[in-house]
Amino acid sequence: MSVRAETAHELVDAIFLLGRTMRSAIAHSETEVLPNALVGVLILLARAGACRPSELAAEMCVSQSSLSRQIGELVERGLVERHPDPGDKRAHIVRCTPQGLEVLESVRGRRTERLSAELTDWDQEQAADAIEVLRRLNASLLPIATATAQRNFS
Repeated sequence: MSVRAETAHELVDAIFLLGRTMRSAIAHSETEVLPNALVGVLILLARAGACRPSELAAEMCVSQSSLSRQIGELVERGLVERHPDPGDKRAHIVRCTPQGLEVLESVRGRRTERLSAELTDWDQEQAADAIEVLRRLNASLLPIATATAQRNFS
């Protein structure tokens, strides 16, 4: 049984509003430490480990030129380092520096504290259920997001 169009429409609206709410309530005050876009790059780079910027751009569903500017800013701040790719001297590898990982851990800690403070009326099972639903939704949408990004940025 598939999801009705009306339900899908409501889900799109709910996800959009959740994103705006999360940026405003949880992530907004981090902009004085590091802009949210740069925090997003650090999060995915920390998860990926050392990788080529093209791989990270595909993961983020953004253009390489856009990501290149963000990586440049992170390098200038000392949060990311760039090295020649030993397998292909025309390319390079990026990874978080220890300072970048410290900044990321600090941002995550503050975001976790803020979210925890707002979820006092939730129990552990409700939070786990929300995590599972969000992971499943992300897994369902990731293939189309990746294909769209490849088409738009290739």
